[in-house]
Amino acid sequence: MTERACNLSIGGHVLRNRVFLAPMAGITDAPMRALAERFGAGLVVSEMIASAALSTGHHQMVRKLKKSGSLPHVVQLAGCEAEWLIRGAEIAYAAGADIIDINMGCPAKRVTNGYAGSALMRVPDEALKLIDAVVGATPLPVTVKMRLGWDDDSLNAAQIARRAVDAGVQMITVHGRTRQQFYKGTARWELVRPVVEAVPVPVVVNGDIVDGGTAREALRQSGAAAVMIGRGAQGRPWAVGQVGAALAGRKALQSPQGTALAELVFEHYEAMLSGYGTEIGLRVARKHLDWYLEAAGIALDKDTRRTLLGSETAENVKRLIPAIFGEGWRQAA
Repeated sequence: MTERACNLSIGGHVLRNRVFLAPMAGITDAPMRALAERFGAGLVVSEMIASAALSTGHHQMVRKLKKSGSLPHVVQLAGCEAEWLIRGAEIAYAAGADIIDINMGCPAKRVTNGYAGSALMRVPDEALKLIDAVVGATPLPVTVKMRLGWDDDSLNAAQIARRAVDAGVQMITVHGRTRQQFYKGTARWELVRPVVEAVPVPVVVNGDIVDGGTAREALRQSGAAAVMIGRGAQGRPWAVGQVGAALAGRKALQSPQGTALAELVFEHYEAMLSGYGTEIGLRVARKHLDWYLEAAGIALDKDTRRTLLGSETAENVKRLIPAIFGEGWRQAA
C-alpha cells in the first residue's frame, strides 16, 4: 500500500490520517484521547460503554460519553440486547456522538459471559440483529470492532464483516487475534486480509502495532486501509500521531522528553483528577504513571515508586512528577 495523504472517511467525516487510537476500557478516557489527538492521531475512540448501564443513567457510563476534542466523536457501545443498544445509541447521539462503534472484540470474561464483546462472534445471527438495530436507531455512521473469530476453529471475521456491511456498517476493525488468544502470542495480521477482500468499506488492522515499522508491516500483510494502536500507546499517547505522520510522509511532533515530558505527565494527571474527582482519579492515574515510567525507561527506588504510585494525597504525587520526569530523570541501565 503506498504511503500518501489520508483519503479515508466514515460517513461524512474525513479522517486526517490512517492511524487510530484503539478503545481500551479504563484507559482511553477523555484525557488520554485529548493527548492522542493533540499529537496527531487520525481518530480516537471512547472506552467501551455498556449500553444497558448507560440506558439506566449509570454515572460512569455517562462520564465515558464525554467528547475529548475536535476529532469525530466515536462512541463504542457494548451489549447483547437490541433494546439496550438502541437506547444507548440514541443517548450517544443526543450527547453529541458522531459515529457509533459496536464492540464485538472485547475478550474479557465479564463481557463475554453475557454474550457481548467477542462472544457475539459465536452467534453471528444474533450479532447481525444487534447491528441492524443500531444502524436503524440513529442517522449516525456505524462501525464494528471484532476479532478474527472465537478460536482457530471459527475464523469467521470475513463472513460476519460481509453481513455487517450489507446491514449498513461503514468501517470494520479487526484485532489479529481470536478471543481465545486474549493478548497472548502475536497478532496474525495476514488473517485480516480475507476481511479486506470480503468488504468494500475501509478495514482497520489492530494488534501489536507500536511504531512505523510494525504499522507498515501490518498494512502490507493485511491489505488494510488503516491501523489502530492500543497497548502501544500506553505511556506514549504521542505514538499514534507519530505513526500517522510517518505513514503520510510528514514530520511528526517529537516525543516529549525532560521538562516537556514532566509537563505532559503533570497535565494528564491533573486532567484525571478533575475528570474523575480526586479519590477515583488517584487510583485511575496510577497505571498511567507506571506506563509513563516504563516508556521513558525510568527506574525508581522502592520508596519513591511507592509514593508516586501509591500515595493517597495528590499533592505528594504532583511534587514528585517534575523531579522524576524532568531533566533530572534517572534512566534504567
